[in-house]
Amino acid sequence: MSSDMNDDGLSRRTVLASAAAAGATGLAGCSSLTGGDDAPENPIELLHAWSDGDGNAAIGALIEGFEEEHPDVEFANEPVNGAARGNLDQVIGNRLQANDPPSTFQTWPGATLEKFGEAYADIEGDVWNDDLKENYLPGPKEQAQLDGTFVTVPLNIHRINNLFYNTAVLEEAGVDPESLSSPADVVDACAAVDENTDAVPFAQQTSGSWSTIQLWETVLLAQAGPDGYESFIEGEGDVDQVRSALENVVALSEYYPSDASSIGFTEANTMVMEGDAAFIHQGDWAAGAYSGSDDFNYGEDWGQVTYPGSEGSYLLNMDSFPYFDNNPSPEATKTFLSYCGTTDAQVRFNREKGSIPPRKDADVSELNTFQQDQYDDFTSADSQPPSIQHGLAVSTQIKTNITDAFSGFLEEYDADATAEALVGAFE
Repeated sequence: MSSDMNDDGLSRRTVLASAAAAGATGLAGCSSLTGGDDAPENPIELLHAWSDGDGNAAIGALIEGFEEEHPDVEFANEPVNGAARGNLDQVIGNRLQANDPPSTFQTWPGATLEKFGEAYADIEGDVWNDDLKENYLPGPKEQAQLDGTFVTVPLNIHRINNLFYNTAVLEEAGVDPESLSSPADVVDACAAVDENTDAVPFAQQTSGSWSTIQLWETVLLAQAGPDGYESFIEGEGDVDQVRSALENVVALSEYYPSDASSIGFTEANTMVMEGDAAFIHQGDWAAGAYSGSDDFNYGEDWGQVTYPGSEGSYLLNMDSFPYFDNNPSPEATKTFLSYCGTTDAQVRFNREKGSIPPRKDADVSELNTFQQDQYDDFTSADSQPPSIQHGLAVSTQIKTNITDAFSGFLEEYDADATAEALVGAFE
């Protein structure tokens, strides 16, 4: 996870290719530009999975802003219809193996980049200029690099370590969310909700493992601190810290909905909106549903606190657009990625997406009050660690091992066995 950069361009490229060779099977031949400097420039081909909802509105706003600023650049926006991100990655893999990469595509940065690492090119200078380096905070700037080489441009920040709540339910339970200072306090607050109200204390879904992995990594960050969290994602985790975080999740599971194993995120989040649940732990996208409701208002009907114990940290997920070496529209793509790094692009995109800009100098007055509060937390955070569940912190294979461990955890809630499996996920 080092953010150290090599000064020599040749050594950067060599490091980039060697580090990603294992994850780029079949990509040999994708590492040189087709044609020469006089080759005709193709339209920008951007592949993404934002085919509907806030993502579709966000990418539309981004492209509109780009076309206003660069009307001479032809743009072919190509969503992968009906795609989840996994399907998008499969499409990209197939295109790369056929030596037919798109100009760019929607991807999480960080360790996720290793999957197609050999196909990316260094964009330091052309795109990652002094302005971006000075105005991106350390967390997203580090995640934009693959082994010290800038290969992608993050355009939003989603926060993982949020605890959302229904104000009326907590008032009825006699719980002050601002007084909670540790993950153990959250369990105690759930007990108070259970005793004093008819609401479900903690609206968690377990039909998929992703919400539980998010919850566990947040609790680990809160209990072990940024250093303990960093040790885990570097493969040097303390099994006792890992087990302690799992034990806290086990304690919370006593307060899940009775149908947690058969509902999804939307159903769980709706419980909070309707006053049927007190808390939900989620990324900041949970607030997107709240902002669409006229009678569920931020600061009155619902609120959010940084997950107790993790104050000072902003647990990151983000989307980014990388640059392929064998690029069908090299100059146009660099122009687009440069635009994505601007405050104008990031405000346009995040206003619709519900996330926040990764630049520290953005004018967020056009964003809603919740987003502005999140942005204040982000720009003042002491640490910005990358998310495990969302692929920024660990490689694809390690992430698969972690997911497998949690599949077993959700069947037995065996903290001891799961802790051993999580620490062993790096072997």
